[in-house]
Amino acid sequence: MDATTAPHHIPPEMPQYGEANHIFELMQSMLEQLLIHQPKDPIPFMIDHLQRDNDNVPRVIILGPPASGKTTIAMWLRKHLNCVLLTVENLIAKQYSSLATSARSHYQKMKAVPRRLLVKLIQERVQEEDCVNRGWILDGIPETREQALMLQTLGITPRHVIVLSAPDTVLIERNLGKRIDPQTGEIYHTTFDWPPESEVQNRLIVPEGISEHETAQKLLEHHRNIIRVLPSYPRVLKVISADQPCVDVFYQALTYVQTNHRSNAPFTPRVLLCGPVGSGKSLQAALLAQKYSLVNVCCGQLLKEAVADKSRHGEVIQPYFEKEMAVPDSVIVNTLSQRLNQQDCVQKGWVLHGFPRDLDQAHQLHSLGHEPNRVFFLNVPLDSVIERLTLRRTDPVTGERYHLLYKPPPTMEIQARLRQNPKDTEERVKLKLSLFYRNSAELEQFYKQAITLNGDQDPYTVFEYIESGLIHPLPNEVL
Repeated sequence: MDATTAPHHIPPEMPQYGEANHIFELMQSMLEQLLIHQPKDPIPFMIDHLQRDNDNVPRVIILGPPASGKTTIAMWLRKHLNCVLLTVENLIAKQYSSLATSARSHYQKMKAVPRRLLVKLIQERVQEEDCVNRGWILDGIPETREQALMLQTLGITPRHVIVLSAPDTVLIERNLGKRIDPQTGEIYHTTFDWPPESEVQNRLIVPEGISEHETAQKLLEHHRNIIRVLPSYPRVLKVISADQPCVDVFYQALTYVQTNHRSNAPFTPRVLLCGPVGSGKSLQAALLAQKYSLVNVCCGQLLKEAVADKSRHGEVIQPYFEKEMAVPDSVIVNTLSQRLNQQDCVQKGWVLHGFPRDLDQAHQLHSLGHEPNRVFFLNVPLDSVIERLTLRRTDPVTGERYHLLYKPPPTMEIQARLRQNPKDTEERVKLKLSLFYRNSAELEQFYKQAITLNGDQDPYTVFEYIESGLIHPLPNEVL
């Protein structure tokens, strides 16, 4: 591009393609891998990296004090995500590895593996094919800040870090009842998780180091180290209370590891707000436009402006307005497309409401290349919509708008002269609601990644939910 012609008119297809295919994240990932591995010939390295297509495989660290259940959660996640579980025990048990042989020797003598040796073992293991292609979970590693920094230096960086937490008294009591199946490695508890099979019960053993004194010592060491480990993972860390049923802990952990982190990629919001009349779409659109400098595109208002401006589209629309007839979809789509193609919409982004109202309109909008990257459905019960709309009134003298419940007129004189818009009668409102809900199921099916919100609450609470859905990536589908 010629810099002297700035500002450049960027075709709308370019940012849409970049967002749809995650081009920014792709380039960022390749750059990270190049800087970490520093290959002599970058081109074959990048080709190999792209062919692996493993940027989104699980890379999870689970930390927590003794008896917090981290090993159980790690094992459940491994089964669900089909990735590789890495523990100190299975790392040092690895066959045909000189590092593992050395680690076993140290472990037999000292009941511990030197930090540097453990980190080298992890580096060796995560470079193997199964870890590269399926991802990995590190159980209880790193234990210290030094280990965390060594892992980062070697480019071993997790996408998600889960830290389990519970009161020490709970952990000590829980640890005393721990039992292990020597055949499977499964962990059981005398109170909370006792196996039903008598055969399994009979072979359970009491693990070493679970007395109250030994557990208290381990907890003290954990607390001393964990406060120095956590700052190493500021953007990818989630603390989950372990003082609740194990299944609840697991589902919170699973939800988190299946969530994408907020991207640094340039993002041009193209927001579609859907909902019945009276659901608050106009207010939410105004709030979004004000805070994020988006172009507020109200379909009904756009048609009125086209008529007022006496534009080419306005001349086509005016006869339908004069006869109080519905404007054909083709005319609406052409008018809307012209507006969305303007440079302010392309550069700043837009928030659209009032269109589409059915599946055919959605297909027409899609065919012209106008695809929203965030869609929100505002659900409001019938009674609330009727209360919101049928009690609206206008003062014909001042033009001031009132609501008999939320914003009543200040004097009886004003109340006496208030008028109701014919569109706000209960019959008209119910008809519009019926039309919307008749088509809403098909629209929700068309926009499969749409976020459904409860619109029957404080408007600023609704806005906070919309804002959260706007700035965070859409969640992965739960398997």
